[in-house]
Amino acid sequence: MKNHILLVEDDRRLADLVKDYLENNEFIVTIEGNGNRVLRQCQQLNPTLVILDLMLPGKDGLTICQELRPQYRGPILMLTARNEDIDQVLGLEFGADDYVIKPVEPRVLLARVRALMRRYYQQDSTEQENMVFDKLIIQPTARKVQLDGEDINLSSHEFDLLVALAKHAGQVIGREYLFNQIYNREYDGLDRTIDVRISQLRKKLLDNSENPTRIKTIWGKGYLFVANAWS
Repeated sequence: MKNHILLVEDDRRLADLVKDYLENNEFIVTIEGNGNRVLRQCQQLNPTLVILDLMLPGKDGLTICQELRPQYRGPILMLTARNEDIDQVLGLEFGADDYVIKPVEPRVLLARVRALMRRYYQQDSTEQENMVFDKLIIQPTARKVQLDGEDINLSSHEFDLLVALAKHAGQVIGREYLFNQIYNREYDGLDRTIDVRISQLRKKLLDNSENPTRIKTIWGKGYLFVANAWS
């Protein structure tokens, strides 16, 4: 069965180009050009992945992402303008899993799509054991997180980052390692997406953003997941 992508893009020429390229690489693609119709489309299609432009008629991409994330658990790939760093950060904060800068080469977009889908939908041949830290329960196979009995809604990359940190509980893990683990590409020394995701994890896991005790920043070295801080 082919994977179904919902492409939210109002530039019809670009949308048709991306659609043709992805369909030539074994995907099914549905184009939606109006932001007001995206939530309904997503509910009806249940796509494998959503590619979401920021500037749209009707609701903008950031608003859609924020509304979509609580009900859609698949990966969201944001399309952003070249110099709008704040939109990239906001997109990640609102639940996007990755972003691609426009104008985008279709082969680059395809590579990002495949990387996201491998990470999100990969199935291990053996079931992974749950990780339990007092009131925090991480279920790698089901891709679920609970804190004090409550389900925590994480984006796919937030979940992967939490797992990477938890696997090395008590150890300081560098940004470069985490970036490579999450995105499967080399860290360029400038990208701040790991920092944004750490900030989001702290908010969702009820850590103190001003003085974190659960996921600590070790300045100049990286991040530390504290195993005994989840009671």
